Amino acid sequence: MLACRFVLFALLAGSLLRPATAVAEDFTLALRHRVETSDNSGRFHTLMRNETWNPARTAFIVCDMWDLHHCLNAVRREGEMAPRMNELLHHARGRGAAIIHAPSGCMAFYEDHPARLRAKNMPLSKELPAEIGNWCYRIPSEERGVYPVDQTDGGEDDDPAEHAAWAKKLADMGLNPRAPWTRQTQDLDIDGERDFISDRGDEIWSILERGNIDNVVLLGVHTNMCVLGRPFGLRQMARNGKNVVLMRDLTDTMYNPQRWPYVSHFSGTDLIVEHIEKFVCPTITSDQLIGGKEFRYSKDLRPHVAVVMSEDEYKTEETLPPFARHVLGKQFRVSLIFGSDTERNDIPGLDAVNEADVLLVSIRRRTLPKEQLDVFRQFAASGKPMLGIRTASHAFCLRNQPAPEGLADWPEFDAEIWGGAYTNHHGNGPKTIVSYDAGADASHPILKEVPREGFVGHGSLYMVRPLASSATPLLIGTIEGKDPEPVAWINAREGGGKSFYTSLGHRLDFEEPAFRRLLANAVHWAAGLPPLADVPSPAELAPPAPK
Repeated sequence: MLACRFVLFALLAGSLLRPATAVAEDFTLALRHRVETSDNSGRFHTLMRNETWNPARTAFIVCDMWDLHHCLNAVRREGEMAPRMNELLHHARGRGAAIIHAPSGCMAFYEDHPARLRAKNMPLSKELPAEIGNWCYRIPSEERGVYPVDQTDGGEDDDPAEHAAWAKKLADMGLNPRAPWTRQTQDLDIDGERDFISDRGDEIWSILERGNIDNVVLLGVHTNMCVLGRPFGLRQMARNGKNVVLMRDLTDTMYNPQRWPYVSHFSGTDLIVEHIEKFVCPTITSDQLIGGKEFRYSKDLRPHVAVVMSEDEYKTEETLPPFARHVLGKQFRVSLIFGSDTERNDIPGLDAVNEADVLLVSIRRRTLPKEQLDVFRQFAASGKPMLGIRTASHAFCLRNQPAPEGLADWPEFDAEIWGGAYTNHHGNGPKTIVSYDAGADASHPILKEVPREGFVGHGSLYMVRPLASSATPLLIGTIEGKDPEPVAWINAREGGGKSFYTSLGHRLDFEEPAFRRLLANAVHWAAGLPPLADVPSPAELAPPAPK
């Protein structure tokens, strides 16, 4: 009799992972992942791949969407995100996916809940992965990268006075201010007939195995801590062979902008997502399932800057990424796009340009497949702001040669976008002395805190005259015995749109405070933002030493 009951329960448990209605249409998903440009380059292409998942073999695990938290801003962000998450869960459930609610440490509240009993009574798998019940702090693939944020302070980003008042309120409620959660937020519906509630790795693994579930979607909080590390988190699922993804728009981090890398809270989340896509698993977004736009917090007002690097002379693939992530990351969402290390005329991952508000170009003499070059043409035609440094004046043409068969060029790019007339450069060696153009408006925001005269450009001086009538020079460069040349200017593009270009951008220029200030000012001007109060040095951008 006992054996019969066991078999009956196993059959029922399996059926509870599937809808009572007809088989639903597969999930069609676009998985974003990152592939190293070449072995040990430290640079990654951001790529998309399409997959179809059978809903009946898919589970959504909701991580630690508690009713309360010790960080008030975390509570606010969770409350804003929860309605969208609830809509997503209803949709996934209706199409036959399993929903597992995992509010860690809150199982006592759900002791008699049908969804908790369903998880508790699920027979444990006979072959559980080693350490599936433990927190996972790192998997081997992560050893190849540097963890992108300092979260050693716990990541609280509250105003101190407001945080103290919140902690007092929690204590007055009879709760532990450091761990006030007692249940999952009531903003998420739990289907007592079909869902599961568990915070145990062995239980959740057994639910997946008994239901023949290969595909797992993690959503909830907090990405850099619980979503990654819990026994049911991304690391455990990835290292034990599940086809796991993070839903990157329905998550949040515990990151304090007062800690390295000193970027906005939302940029801190982006850096963690980037780390996950490089070393742990791909990511998806909620709009792929329920339509509309991907979720975005109301306080995340950052413009999106795409930085495209494909040149071999000045190592901007090394100098621009830390500048973009850590300087621009204070107020921008940043996408880094690298040219191929193996195919000169290929720039993978240009999809991000289509979504960007601002485009920063560092490219030298690339002729591209027409569909790739069209991405730049379409961005320019949109009227959005564009910026170029150094070799961007000859980005899309060869020297006195047409594009090879099957590839496209844009020899008019310099004149049409920057308003320049690059022909060549003076010899290497002499340092360029940079000063304000005689007609420059010293109050222009791009010149804020840029020295009026005397700072150094380390690369050869480009010959760029005459500038178009639509261009306004800001800085002039001189070397001994040669006529001065403009080295930074703005341009009003024909048909609409504003541009900034500087022939500075040598590797050593990034060590000059004046150049970093100039470039930061220009990107903020392009986006209509005021200049930063402070532009950190390369030394200040370095990660803290391990403790």
